[in-house]
Amino acid sequence: MRTGFLLLHFLLPTISKSCFSGKQQRKHTDQQFQHYKVVEGEVFMMPCSSPESSSTTWFKGDESKKCENQFVANEKDSGTYRRPNGSNFTLQVIKKTKLKCYEPSESSAMLQYAYPGTILCPGHKCYNNTAVVWYKKNKALWKHNRQHCEKNGQLVLNEVYERDKGVFFCDRKITEEGVTWIFRRAVNVTVIPFLNPSSLPEIMYPFQNMTEEVELGQPHTVLCEVSFDFEVNISRKVQWFINDGGDEEKKTLLLMEEPQEKRGRLFSKVNVTQKSIIKEVMPQHLKHTYTCFASNIIGNKSVTIKFKPKHQEPFLVWIPFACFVLFAGAVVILHVKWLELQLIYRSHFQLGGSDGDEKDFDVFVSYVWTAPSTEVANGLTLSSKPYSDAKGCVSNIRQISEAPIEMLLPHVLEHQWGYRVCLLERDILPGGAYTNDVVLTIKRSRMLICVLSAEYFASSDAVFVLESGVKALLQTSAHKMLLIWTSGTSASFIQPDLTVPKLVQRAVKVLPSLQWDAGASYSAFWIPLQKALPAQEAWQISHMQRPQLD
Repeated sequence: MRTGFLLLHFLLPTISKSCFSGKQQRKHTDQQFQHYKVVEGEVFMMPCSSPESSSTTWFKGDESKKCENQFVANEKDSGTYRRPNGSNFTLQVIKKTKLKCYEPSESSAMLQYAYPGTILCPGHKCYNNTAVVWYKKNKALWKHNRQHCEKNGQLVLNEVYERDKGVFFCDRKITEEGVTWIFRRAVNVTVIPFLNPSSLPEIMYPFQNMTEEVELGQPHTVLCEVSFDFEVNISRKVQWFINDGGDEEKKTLLLMEEPQEKRGRLFSKVNVTQKSIIKEVMPQHLKHTYTCFASNIIGNKSVTIKFKPKHQEPFLVWIPFACFVLFAGAVVILHVKWLELQLIYRSHFQLGGSDGDEKDFDVFVSYVWTAPSTEVANGLTLSSKPYSDAKGCVSNIRQISEAPIEMLLPHVLEHQWGYRVCLLERDILPGGAYTNDVVLTIKRSRMLICVLSAEYFASSDAVFVLESGVKALLQTSAHKMLLIWTSGTSASFIQPDLTVPKLVQRAVKVLPSLQWDAGASYSAFWIPLQKALPAQEAWQISHMQRPQLD
């Protein structure tokens, strides 16, 4: 703080006890005038409609000001202000050079806590002070519940409190060219606990002989927090020194930032934070010590610390390596299992819509026929009773539950559910190129169903059909595949000695599949089958054929 603040309670004669004999009796009321003068650069507060009101708003053009708001007056604030009820007042902001006398020090005062204090109205040497009225905010001071005196432009407080800090206003009446003005001056009051400190600084952080962890190659900030007694003439200082090799006789001042100050929780204390930044911690920094040195007019204190390398947690050390391993593992899995991922995506997560070409068949059924036993064959009959829905089909399926799936599946798909079924031995003309006919037939079908059995994997022609279907699925998502594992077979059934292509061995492990057992229930096999089949077209439903199968 500047020493130019006034300490008038030490300079003035002892105030008469009669001044504080009780509340001062006022012979005048609050100043309520329509013309105000204020000095440019001083704080001003707009008048309220009444001393108790704080909701008054004044307007000048598009500008508005409320009476409880303080602002620094500028020349542009001059003018006439009005209220919605029609009342108005005039504000004139005058330059400091136009005053009869101007002393910058009169605009501020410093009072000591718990002692009497005196404030002079600025310009008291040049103006008539007989009718000066003092205000704290917009309330006349004589209305505050406290002992004080107002005499000849002086405000004398019996005892100064911490709440007295802030702006006091003093109003004088002056007359110019027959117009009476209120000349308002502002005094910024600071309340101090005492003039000079009485104790040594107290270093709150760091602690003596403390060791700070640092990371080599990284910047590090040393921080010192010190509590000082308040003082008017500031002598407090905080500094950081580096001691070469730990010898405090060989100390060098460190480069420091600007200190940060704030008032402490106690009114009489000021807390100072001083930082110094080491841009890069090197191994030689570990050999030195560092001293925080705090001093004021009473004396000094110091605290010395040292550095040690930061111990990294094993978990943190392994994080980059673990991330690399996870990434590398993901790349390897993606590379090794790319085929399986493609098949899973196309089979389970991508809609198998039409590719734009009209298909000749709904379902291509591929199987290797295993002739049933004589007893089963003699008792095998398929009812010719027509069914109007899937449930009607159930009773018929149950009647022929002993039939092999290679015989039962085409019959149900074609005659019971109305799908256009392609059977290799029935619908492909002999004499052509087998491989070309198979590939072309798969492309002409919306779905391929392979009934897998031991005989199926033993047949190279059947395996070729399965392999061609997998390749077609990898080329277009419009194609669908379904595997039906017969009793006693599964993906683990394929043995290394079987001449099954690698593509087929990998595909059968991830393609959609159903398990067939003789006597399988409707809900266990036929409902999932219905859900897996392509959606039927309207013309197929209306032209369903259910021929009798003797």
